[in-house]
Amino acid sequence: MYDHLQSIKQRFGIIGNDPKLNRALDKALRVAPTDITVLITGESGVGKESIPKIIHHNSHRKHGPYFAVNCGAIPEGTIDSELFGHEKGSFTGASTTRKGYFEVADGGTLFLDEVGELPLTTQVRLLRVLENGEFLKVGSSKVQKTDVRIVTATNKNLLKLIEEGKFREDLYYRLNTVEIDLPPLRQRRGDIHLLFRKFASDFAQKYGKPTVRLTPDAIAILESYDWPGNIRQLRNVVEEISVLEENRQIDGETLKKYLPDFRKRLPSVIPSEHAHFDFNKDREILYKLIFDLKKEVDYLKDQIENKADNFYPALAHSVPKQTEDGVEIIYHGNGHNNSHYIEDPTIIDVEHHNEESLSLQDKEIDLIKKALEKHHGKRKKAAEELGISERTLYRKIKQYNL
Repeated sequence: MYDHLQSIKQRFGIIGNDPKLNRALDKALRVAPTDITVLITGESGVGKESIPKIIHHNSHRKHGPYFAVNCGAIPEGTIDSELFGHEKGSFTGASTTRKGYFEVADGGTLFLDEVGELPLTTQVRLLRVLENGEFLKVGSSKVQKTDVRIVTATNKNLLKLIEEGKFREDLYYRLNTVEIDLPPLRQRRGDIHLLFRKFASDFAQKYGKPTVRLTPDAIAILESYDWPGNIRQLRNVVEEISVLEENRQIDGETLKKYLPDFRKRLPSVIPSEHAHFDFNKDREILYKLIFDLKKEVDYLKDQIENKADNFYPALAHSVPKQTEDGVEIIYHGNGHNNSHYIEDPTIIDVEHHNEESLSLQDKEIDLIKKALEKHHGKRKKAAEELGISERTLYRKIKQYNL
C-alpha cells in the first residue's frame, strides 16, 4: 500500500509523508471504485483540488469526463444555468440553448468546489440530482437524467451554515457520506521543508536561475511559522524569493521579510492547532473599535459645542472663515453681517475638523480596494484574504463600481 501511495503522490504532484495526509489519500483510494459521494474539508490552500482527481482517475469513470466547478466564483444569478443549462429565451441574454455541467459530465465526475457558497434554490436542485439523477434546465419543464459522480469540497463549517439557515441539512447528509479532511500545513511541519525544496526547484527551472536554499536557522523559522495560507501561501513565498533574491543562500533574517506577521497586523488570536486566521472576525473587531471611537468623538463634540454656546452664544449661529492669523466670524443669528476678528481661535477651530467617514460601506470599500491592490487585481486571492467567496467579491465590486 505504501508503494501505491507513493506512486499516487508522484503522479499528482503531492509532496509529504505526514500520517494525516497519507490517511486522506488512503481514504480517497478506497472510495474511488464506488459511486459514493465524498465531501472534502480543509482550510483554504491545503490542496483539496487534488483529491477529486485521484478519485476520478482510480474509478470506473476514469475514461469519462471530469469537470471542476468553483461554485463561489459564479455569480448567483447564473449558477443554475451553469450547472443545469438553460433553454433559449429562458432569460434575458439566453439567445441559444445551453448544456450545463450535469449534462456534459454525464458518465464522469463533477467536482463542486466551495459547495457552501451555493444559493438555497440551487441546493434544492442539487439535492434532486443526488436523489434520483434528475434535473431541469432553466426555463424547461422537461426532466432530464444524468449519471454523474459528485465530489464536493468546502473550507467552511457546513454545520454552522445549517444552524444559520444558509445550508440545507438534508443536502449536507447526502454530500457527506464519506468525509476526507486534509490537514493544514501547520499540522504537517515535517513536510514544510520538503515542499519548499520542491517549489524552489520548480521556480529555478521556470525562471532560469539557481535554486534557492535555506540555512539551518531559516529552516527552523520556516517550520515554526503557522502558514495561515497553507501550501498556496508557501508556494507564493518561494516564488517571490526565487525571483527577487540575488543571493541564493537564504538566511533567517532574509526569510522573515517574506513572512507576514499576523500578530502585529491584526488584533486576531494567534493560530493554534485547532484555529486559523479568520479575516471576518478581525474585521468585526475593527468595526466595533471604529463605532466606539465614533461615539467618543460625537460625545466630545457635543461637550465642546455646549461650552461654546454658554461662553459665546453668538458663535452657535456663526459661519467661521479661516484667515492666516486667526478666525474671522461672520454673524448671522441677529440679522446683522458684522465681522469680528478673534485672536484666539481655539473654540472655533472645533468646527474646522472634518469628521472622518466611519460608515461600514466606506470601510468595506477600502478593505476591498486594498485586497485587490495587494493581489494585483486577482479576485480569487483577494476574496480569500477578505474571507469571502469570489462570487460575493464580484458582486460587491459591481455594487460599488470599483
